[in-house]
Amino acid sequence: MFPFDLSRRLIKLALWEDVAWGDITTSLIITDDTKVKALFIAKESMILAGMPFVKEVFDFRGKDYELSIYRNEGDSLTKGDIIGDVKGFASHLLECERLSLNILQRISGIATVTRQFVERLEGLPVKIVDTRKTTPGMRIMEKYGVKIAGGYNHRFCLSDGILIKDNHIKIAGSITEAINRVKKAHHLLKIEVETTNIDEVKEALEAGADVIMLDNMTLEDMTEAVKFINKRVLVEASGNVTIENIRDIALTGVDIISSGAITHSARAVDISMKFEQTL
Repeated sequence: MFPFDLSRRLIKLALWEDVAWGDITTSLIITDDTKVKALFIAKESMILAGMPFVKEVFDFRGKDYELSIYRNEGDSLTKGDIIGDVKGFASHLLECERLSLNILQRISGIATVTRQFVERLEGLPVKIVDTRKTTPGMRIMEKYGVKIAGGYNHRFCLSDGILIKDNHIKIAGSITEAINRVKKAHHLLKIEVETTNIDEVKEALEAGADVIMLDNMTLEDMTEAVKFINKRVLVEASGNVTIENIRDIALTGVDIISSGAITHSARAVDISMKFEQTL
């Protein structure tokens, strides 16, 4: 269940950023009582994701609008497909246009990239998961886009799980010491440990890690690590994951592949909102 209240806070701030003290151009050209119908149109092939957030944008301008959505979240669209329409006061629609499109284009872009990664893993028992490499303030939306496209979510925040990384290990002195400190203080959450070579993998397994991350390892090293672990714990591959190499990584036998690229490097897709008629 996504905590949509977080997205509403962002939308409120983003509307203030964009509208501020009012839309000067619209107020000088369009009367307050003018009503219109506008269409959301896909201008390229994409995976649709983000219409619930679009609705939240319009909700902030009151309930005097009607949003009709023709396609489902996760649908594959082609250029020219109509996503939906919105009817309401022209001034309200124009105030919401840019923000609703910014969100819809961004989240659909993430869903589109994620679906490409998911399709590359077809037939293999491997999950593609996201990371915390997201746009500040937009994490809830961006992780939603990943999930809609068939991917999975890693931690939403630092409070969600225990992940011992290189800097933790550096300060603690060793993987074993870091794990021991965690186990002395906490017993409810699984412990994941980042490793960079086979010796660290062996140490993490011996110290009692529940999940072992293979970070920036070669395919050969990942294969060796997976064979050594032998299904005793879950194995996650991470680092420099691309659409070109993800299937090769999956074939090493890992259980999970995490990629920051599906969020931080996704390109926003092209969607327009066009006024069709005056009501």
